[in-house]
Amino acid sequence: MIDGTVVDLSRTQFAATALYHYLFVPLTLGLSFLLAAMETVYVTTGKPIYRQMAQFWGKLFMINFALGVATGLTMEFQFGTNWSFYSSFVGDIFGAPLAIEGLMAFFMESTFVGLMVFGWERLSKGQHLAVTWLVALGSNLSALWILIANSFMQDPRGAAFDPTTLRMQLTSFQQLIFSPDAQSKFVHTSIAGYVTAAVFVAGISAWYMLKRRHMDLAKRSFRMAALFGVLATIGVITLGDALGFVAAQAQPTKLAAMEGLWKSEPAPMPFNLIAFPDQSLQKNAGAVQVPYLLSLLVTHSLDGTVAGIDALERQAAQKVENGIPVVQALQVLSKNPKDAAALAQFKAHEQDLGYGFLVQRYAPDLQHVTPQQVQRAARDSIPPVAAVFWSFRLMVGFGLLMLAYFVMAVIYTLRNRVQDQRWFLRAAVWMIPVPFLANETGWLVAELGRQPWTVYGVLPTWMSASTHSVGYMAFSLIGFVTLYSAFIVVEMFLMLRAIRHGPDGPGQHPPHAQQRPALAPRPVPAAAHDTHLEG
Repeated sequence: MIDGTVVDLSRTQFAATALYHYLFVPLTLGLSFLLAAMETVYVTTGKPIYRQMAQFWGKLFMINFALGVATGLTMEFQFGTNWSFYSSFVGDIFGAPLAIEGLMAFFMESTFVGLMVFGWERLSKGQHLAVTWLVALGSNLSALWILIANSFMQDPRGAAFDPTTLRMQLTSFQQLIFSPDAQSKFVHTSIAGYVTAAVFVAGISAWYMLKRRHMDLAKRSFRMAALFGVLATIGVITLGDALGFVAAQAQPTKLAAMEGLWKSEPAPMPFNLIAFPDQSLQKNAGAVQVPYLLSLLVTHSLDGTVAGIDALERQAAQKVENGIPVVQALQVLSKNPKDAAALAQFKAHEQDLGYGFLVQRYAPDLQHVTPQQVQRAARDSIPPVAAVFWSFRLMVGFGLLMLAYFVMAVIYTLRNRVQDQRWFLRAAVWMIPVPFLANETGWLVAELGRQPWTVYGVLPTWMSASTHSVGYMAFSLIGFVTLYSAFIVVEMFLMLRAIRHGPDGPGQHPPHAQQRPALAPRPVPAAAHDTHLEG
């Protein structure tokens, strides 16, 4: 059995690298489309200011893109180094979308990024615009295939376990790519990236307006970001509701944790606005509730109900008992794949195979499983409630804050008064970290809420990791955190230097440069003329 500390360190390392990487991804997704929009306005109107905007924000895009690639490459290698059993178990399914992402999206994106940066003087306006749109398309296609792979971990569709190979096999590529979780998550995540870019552009533009620098560029950039941002924020909140509805069907334990719902209740169900979940006692230590709201949010009806953790644990205990003979049959089939009795036993409850694996953590010998071990495994099927509950509320709170911010931004910018609202401009600068925090807390909801599974209901996390030593994992964790922290420092340094320098172009000056009026030539004394002539 794999050392539990190794599993925890493997999880921590992947979580750390993913959270670092996810600081870069949403900005790339959103800023690529904002660049395309700015350049489209330049090509259609011919106004040079929009070209200058596209070039300036493109410089910041490139800094973020380069460091995003650097932090993302190592993540795929971790599946082989730290999660070898997982890679063997689901590699035939999980590897397909990742391979397509590299061949279709990443290579396209990387190729056209070079043309976008170096092609301003070498391509026609229309050609360069097409290149910029292809960069935006490539970035978002890349996100699509990665999220398809991730969604298989959340809701494994289009695959089945083969008892003869002891691996998951792809049965329907269509079901894999068109699973409800994959499609709703892609749209939600992409639009969250658009919100991130809008807040980023608006915040830096506000800083320029506070400093009274590059006012034309700043005002136009702020207006585009505000309009883009308010639409994207409405979209991300609306589609977040759709994603929650999908989660209710595919991952009821995640939904129960998000809502801090320990006991099943009759409809209409109240929503826990604030609560303090206690997992050891399986209750909330105090809660502020909004009547009827949970039924409306999750089921879109006052008559709908949501299963509580008590009911989900009872269901899990039954699945554990069903899964035990499935794993026992699998052990026989691993030695004799043609054993008809074992195959029939496996087929009887193969959908509960993962729950049989879950109890093996406490009962390696499945011939002697106690009711206490079954109950312990059933309780393990519930994710960490407090972490999921509060991550979800922080994410939603950040989203509502950004919606209010963008509504005010649109009002001020359409009235052409934003440059005079210095309090609001200062607030816009301080808003820059908010979408990044929203993205990180959203990732925590998605991934912590999937626990204790790497593939929901099929493969438990405890048996997915590689058999490394604790020392090896601790050393690599420290190394990755140190390296990625250095990447963050480099990103901040390069971004701040580029922002302080400002956009290049006619009439733009470095921040400390002073424009001195041209001095009239001083008259030269006659004696000097005489001396010169005599010499």
